[in-house]
Amino acid sequence: MTTTSLGTISQPHPRGRNQTRDVIAANFGTFFEWFDLLVYAMFAITISKLFFPQGDEQSALLFSLMTFASSFLIRPVGAVVLGIMADKLGRRTTLSIAALTMLVGTVLIAFTPTYETIGVWATVILVAGRLLQGFSVGGEFGTANSYLTEQSASKKAFFASLQFSASGLAVLTASVFAFVVNHFLSAEQIHSWGWRLPFIFGCLIGPVGLYIRSKINETEDFEDLKKSGTVKNPLAETFQFHTRYVLIGAVVAAAGVVASFLNIYMPTFAINNLKISKDAAFAASIFSGLVCTFLPMLGGMTADRYGVIKVMRIALVLGVILVFPLFYMLTNAPSLLTLTIFQCTLSAVFYSFYYAPVGSLLAQLFPTSCRTTGVSIAYVIAQTFFGGVTPLVVGFLVAQTGSIMAPAYYIVVIAAAALVGLYASRHRVK
Repeated sequence: MTTTSLGTISQPHPRGRNQTRDVIAANFGTFFEWFDLLVYAMFAITISKLFFPQGDEQSALLFSLMTFASSFLIRPVGAVVLGIMADKLGRRTTLSIAALTMLVGTVLIAFTPTYETIGVWATVILVAGRLLQGFSVGGEFGTANSYLTEQSASKKAFFASLQFSASGLAVLTASVFAFVVNHFLSAEQIHSWGWRLPFIFGCLIGPVGLYIRSKINETEDFEDLKKSGTVKNPLAETFQFHTRYVLIGAVVAAAGVVASFLNIYMPTFAINNLKISKDAAFAASIFSGLVCTFLPMLGGMTADRYGVIKVMRIALVLGVILVFPLFYMLTNAPSLLTLTIFQCTLSAVFYSFYYAPVGSLLAQLFPTSCRTTGVSIAYVIAQTFFGGVTPLVVGFLVAQTGSIMAPAYYIVVIAAAALVGLYASRHRVK
């Protein structure tokens, strides 16, 4: 086995009877981490009023969204640090460290007093919590993706898609929390303590994920790599031999990232720009979460059967065709029904059949010796430049053009670049 060989992922490794436990453990952490990120986005308006100086509500919301985006600025650090750790020390150890870091960040956000109580320190602690979360997520995807895709040679896309189903379950759970809190609590109760409930829930389930991750097996691909004595410098190897594929992977992932974060931001967008009620906005997200929970697995199985690139390409083209009619329908007749159709369609096409198989594509771009580092950096580039900033870009485009159809053009431009990336990856991806 050599450090530049891509054949290591194709070798079958029969796993023991604990494979189910190991896979659940890997995805439990994914659920926990994305849940905590999503509830911040869904309570961005409330948080903006509690943790930032008041006077101009739009400015306060902008600062809150910038705090949401700040966690993405630290992601490259998490991707590099945790990615190297996973390639040198193992996927198992790194998954536990990622879960612990996320737990600390969530505790800070859940229990920090507001700006009215401790002044600017509230903002500082809030940002610190977001940065810890961002650091954790920066390395979480690549590490969990390597762990999952190394479970089976013939079902890489299916196992990779489970991480996206876990994220979809996080969308569903966060949306249920947002709906229940906004529907059953008064505005005063929400501002006083209600917004903290989903974060406290995250604090409660975090230790469970940390515990079960400490019990999982290391992957046999990594164990074989250790025995071969070829674990050297995964970062240097990535940029010396695979820089081109880091950029290709980032471009391919970008289309899924933009569509996904636009979908996450849609409740806030619909409330502020389309005057849809909070109940309707969060109810639509619940339906979208159901789609994101179950369909990614179908997307993964389809990609394993017909080819990752083929399935992703068809889904991307279909998404581009549908995005303008969807935006036209929603903006001309905003309602619970049209918002649900919009979000569920994006969830099915862009998320389940385009984005869910991307983990398999990224894993095939890099050898075992630097797989987590390469995947983490490619993924975090897409997340940093096209993820957390998506709400800001959408808001800016709408403000500058005066058209609430502007986000559709943004998706089309990124999708066109992703099509080029899919074509360029064909030499390494089945």
